[in-house]
Amino acid sequence: MPERLLLIDDDVRLSQMLVQYLGEAGFAVTCAATGKAGLQLASQAHWGLVILDLMLPDADGLDLCRTLRTGNTASIPILMLTARGDATDRIIGLEMGADDYLPKPFEPRELRARIKAILRRGARDAAHVPVLRFGRLEIDREARELRVDGQVREVTSYQFDYGRTCRAGLEPRTTAGHGERRTAGSLRPLD
Repeated sequence: MPERLLLIDDDVRLSQMLVQYLGEAGFAVTCAATGKAGLQLASQAHWGLVILDLMLPDADGLDLCRTLRTGNTASIPILMLTARGDATDRIIGLEMGADDYLPKPFEPRELRARIKAILRRGARDAAHVPVLRFGRLEIDREARELRVDGQVREVTSYQFDYGRTCRAGLEPRTTAGHGERRTAGSLRPLD
């Protein structure tokens, strides 16, 4: 499944070019032309990365970055892509919470390389997060607990590992020996 990117930029021509270019590179890009639309989209789905312009018709990109760093969007990486490219703007953007900053005009291959680097860092960081959260579900890897709405659910060790593997987007491995078959028992729905 392609990594989902949210592009918040009011430049329609640039947005169309990036949708095509990044799409060919294996990304699924969704565009928002205003800060309001971008915030709404950011909070409604899981995004691998937000590409954010600082100069939007209805919002200041720095304020938008600060807002994205709160609530359920706080962990989404942000790459600022903007015409404001002097050193002071770049420093402020990074201090306000951006993970990277690329001034316009830019080389599309550099943008793609920066996106991939941010996503790699995020994947490494996610591997070290002790508690994974998916809506109402929490998987505490250190305590080996599964919680729904804060309530611990009793699961077998196999069910815990299977659930953690599925939530990581990986195919679970089966370990059947010669002539054996491993079964997990019954899995109950989480409600």
